Amino acid sequence: KDEMGAGCSANRQHSSNPIEDTEGMQKKGNGTQNNTGIDCATFETYWPRKIMILFGKPGSGKGTCGPKIEGMLHIPQLSTGDMLRAAVTAGTPVGVKAKVVMDKGELVTDDLVFGIIEERIKEDDCRNGFLLDGMPRTLAQAKMLDALLAKRGERVSNVLCLDVPDEVLEARITGRWIHKVSGRSYHVTDAPPTSLNGQTPTGGPNGNMFDDETGEELIQRQDDTATALKTRLEAFRSQTTPVLEHYTPTGVVKVVDANRQIAVVADAVAAAIQK
Repeated sequence: KDEMGAGCSANRQHSSNPIEDTEGMQKKGNGTQNNTGIDCATFETYWPRKIMILFGKPGSGKGTCGPKIEGMLHIPQLSTGDMLRAAVTAGTPVGVKAKVVMDKGELVTDDLVFGIIEERIKEDDCRNGFLLDGMPRTLAQAKMLDALLAKRGERVSNVLCLDVPDEVLEARITGRWIHKVSGRSYHVTDAPPTSLNGQTPTGGPNGNMFDDETGEELIQRQDDTATALKTRLEAFRSQTTPVLEHYTPTGVVKVVDANRQIAVVADAVAAAIQK
C-alpha cells in the first residue's frame, strides 16, 4: 500500500499534491473527511488520484455509469464536446482559437482539443482527478493524452470498458431517452422516468418523458436507430481497439460485463477502479 493508503488521519505530513493534503481533516457527522470533502473510507479504497477513461459501445451504459463514478469519487466527467462549448463560451485563449475554426465550418484539430483539455484539468474540481468520457478516440489522441499528462508528472490510472453483446444493444439504443443538459439516461423498459408511468412513451412538452430531477423534457438522439447503430459499432471497434491495446500493457485496463442489472454493474465498476 502506498503512503496515503496506510491510513487517514490529521497527523500526516503536508503534501504538495492537493489530494494528499490532509491538514484540513475534520470531523463531519460520523465520518472523518479531508479538505477535498471526500470521506476517508473512499480515500482508503480508491487512492491514488484518478485519471480515468471510460469506454463503451453505444448503449453500453456510459451515461449511467459516468455520473455514478462522479458522485462516488468527487471527480468531474469530461466530454470533449462539453469542454469545447464551455471554453468557447468562457472565451478562454484556446476557446477563442477554437471559435474561429468552428465559425469557418471546419473541424477542430486535435491540438486545439488537447489545449482545451489542458486548460480544463487545471480547474479546482479536477484536483482529485477526472473522468474522460469516450476520449481519446484514436491511438494518436491516446499518445497526445499521455504526453500532456507526462508534463504534469501524471499518467492514466484507469481505463474502464463497459462490454455488452451487440445483439443486446439494439433494444437498449432504440428505447433510450436522455436529459440533454445533464446527460442522464433513461430507458422505456429498463429504467423509465417516473413520468412514463407504464404508458407508451411520447416526447415533447405534452408528452410523458421528463427528467426525474428537473422535470425537463427528455429527448431521443437522432442516431439512436438500428441502422445508425451498425455504423457506430464499426467505428467504435476500428477506433477504440487500438487505444485499449495501447493501455493494456500498463495494467490499467479493466473490462466490465455491463449486460447485467444496473446495481450489479455499479458494484463491478466500483471494484474495477479500486487501487
